[in-house]
Amino acid sequence: MAELQDEYDTPAEAGELGGRPATATDARRVTGAPRPEPAAGREDAFGRARALLDAHPVADGHSGLLRALRAMPYCDLESGDGSVETDVPRLRAGGVGALFWSLHVPDDRDGDRAVAAALEQLDLVRHVAARYADDLRLVRDASETADARNRGRIAVVVGPASARALGDSLGALRSLHALGLNVLTLTGTPWAGEDGLSAFGEQVVREVNRLGILADLTGAPEATARRVLGLSKAPVVFTRSGARALREHPANLSDGLLAAVGAAKGLCLVPLAAEQTGTRVRDVVDHLEHVRNVAGPECVGLAGTYDTAAAHPEELGDVSRFPRLVAELLDRGWADAEIAALTWGNVQRALRGADFTARASR
Repeated sequence: MAELQDEYDTPAEAGELGGRPATATDARRVTGAPRPEPAAGREDAFGRARALLDAHPVADGHSGLLRALRAMPYCDLESGDGSVETDVPRLRAGGVGALFWSLHVPDDRDGDRAVAAALEQLDLVRHVAARYADDLRLVRDASETADARNRGRIAVVVGPASARALGDSLGALRSLHALGLNVLTLTGTPWAGEDGLSAFGEQVVREVNRLGILADLTGAPEATARRVLGLSKAPVVFTRSGARALREHPANLSDGLLAAVGAAKGLCLVPLAAEQTGTRVRDVVDHLEHVRNVAGPECVGLAGTYDTAAAHPEELGDVSRFPRLVAELLDRGWADAEIAALTWGNVQRALRGADFTARASR
């Protein structure tokens, strides 16, 4: 990893706002990018899909790119390196405007070792963002996310990270947030288990609200999920959850929990993962429609889950393939406004909600 970080190191400041204003050409730049090829008779749907994504890009709720990069001595994200499923040309081709970069904390690490794993990856994300500063920008809230898009950059939201990275310390939580962490997964700890939240777990929820960190409940026991939904004053997200009514999987949500997500104005990001949502594009759309119908159209979004261990549905094999998914939505009769909310607007709402709650609590 040291060699990778040395390669990525640059004097540029990650997250810096400087640079010339982006033009429309900058925002759609796809030099060398593979363009998804439409099937016969589908040109109109693909054209509409690309036009929609130009105006309302995808906010991808889960990327495993950092974990993939840690295992590689070198990777050029600018030239289109085939060793990963995410690079700059394919992000541009896929109409991606924002990525949530997951910080992987291995299951065998806890306490100080878990904190160290999170710190190493926070350091790496700053190096990567600085190395590709013309295309990527670290962001902290909805305003910076929109500003990055307007300047032709892809916004990088840091997280989710496992709550094990806190080492059961609110001080560690505050320090990780100061270094850029914006999404925390409340699972895998003694204080967020099958019986719900402990007193310390409730303190964590209040603190993430105060800091403006989004609470992620992917894989949380239902008792914990319902308690957090009731306790949190900011929108709660599930960064990788489909509909259990359509496919049984531990991370997928029951209809009762989806209804609770809708009542709390939370957000369920449906993954492009074959194990959770099926092997075909239409299977993914079935999940999106089910979540939309049960939780509400403002409570559904997308999680690519690229560069993770997940296999992907056919025709959705890398991050450039989002136009194929949007074309399927258009074929199903989704309105432009519904797609705009799905790809961009709903994630922006959640980020704004977290920021508003943090400001109000101070």
